[in-house]
Amino acid sequence: MSEPQTKKSAMTTLDQLKELTVIVADTGDFEAMKEYKPTDATTNPSLISAAANMPAYHHLIEEAVTFAKKSGGTMEQQIEAAMDKVYVLFGLEILKIVPGRVSTEVDARMSFDKDGMIAKAKKLIDMYKAAGVSKDRILIKLSSTWEGIEAAKELESKYGIHVNMTLLFNFYQAVACAEAGATLISPFVGRIYDWFVKNTDQKTFERLDDPGVKSVTKIYNYYKKFGYDTVVMGASFRNTDQILGLAGCDLLTISPGLLKKLSESNEQISPVLSEKLANSSDLEEVTVDENKFRWEMNEDAMATDKLADGIRRFAVDAVKLENLFKQKLQ
Repeated sequence: MSEPQTKKSAMTTLDQLKELTVIVADTGDFEAMKEYKPTDATTNPSLISAAANMPAYHHLIEEAVTFAKKSGGTMEQQIEAAMDKVYVLFGLEILKIVPGRVSTEVDARMSFDKDGMIAKAKKLIDMYKAAGVSKDRILIKLSSTWEGIEAAKELESKYGIHVNMTLLFNFYQAVACAEAGATLISPFVGRIYDWFVKNTDQKTFERLDDPGVKSVTKIYNYYKKFGYDTVVMGASFRNTDQILGLAGCDLLTISPGLLKKLSESNEQISPVLSEKLANSSDLEEVTVDENKFRWEMNEDAMATDKLADGIRRFAVDAVKLENLFKQKLQ
């Protein structure tokens, strides 16, 4: 056996995947990031809320409370200040660990408020700037509603603020995001899979026939074939098969549990997605305006259900975090 083959056979599946795809940690747990050494990290209210209850992160909660008290104003204003601060504090700690970027989410309750999302994004970027971090290392996460996509268009073109479009389940959502000039999209593989398992007779899928994998593959191929700069970050995985079915995707954001499984595996993998394959696909170019967007979402029961459900879930976790701050501020 030649030396290169020996070296490759000794590589874990995670190490092989890192050669094909940028790996992003889907967690608010700094220790997991240190262990698996991702390039980027992404957070959301659910992850921050979970981390906030770990003793290791209590000092960040207390720092946010102190900041909010100094900011003054009504209780509601202080809670909002604490929420903004804790998201930025987590982001700052993450940026000490990862060499790339961190995604920081705008409150999901603003998902239908274009101006509110723009204002919040600018505020978060200003807070990072005050802490000495350039906006180039931050992705602002917005829900992939029509209003979120319009906010992304303005943030990218007018302010040079890079966005990560989250809660994305539908091909036409993805096209609209790319046409708006979004830096990155996060299609939710696992939640698409969940919907099909719950709402159809099929309960198991082969790696490349998984509905979430097929959705992201189509989006990736479309972006590459028609020359969009927006990059694709597969997200919300339920198993390693879904991850490996997208080997070669621009980025993949993976939970610590699945990173661990990949690091303990030596399965040999090859790229599934590539620009060459995308260019040979039979996809045809489409244009998505607001009417087309709303109609296609209306026709896609899965995407409509999962977008609404995702917004509600993130909102619930944001309220949990707010209640924690309210107790500490009273």
